[in-house]
Amino acid sequence: MARRRRRPGDLSPWPFVGVAGLVSVLFLYGAGGLFAPWWVVVLLIAVWLVLFVLACRWWTPRPRLVALLPVVATVLWFAVMVAGGVWLDWTWDA
Repeated sequence: MARRRRRPGDLSPWPFVGVAGLVSVLFLYGAGGLFAPWWVVVLLIAVWLVLFVLACRWWTPRPRLVALLPVVATVLWFAVMVAGGVWLDWTWDA
């Protein structure tokens, strides 16, 4: 089966999915302040900004990879929160 050639008007939905996922993950990064120290939250938001810029750069050339960035961001957030809770004894300060 031959691949369909992309026409200039064709839009891939994957970048939209990826950016929507990144915006959703930003909520987790901000809510990390309940568990992590403020400087960790600032670093995580800086990492999120790098991922967002990468998503903008990959919008046209690599649209399917943009959809993977929220997965990477979620795994990174989870790893940082678990590692900080286990090894650095972060607690819920609410």
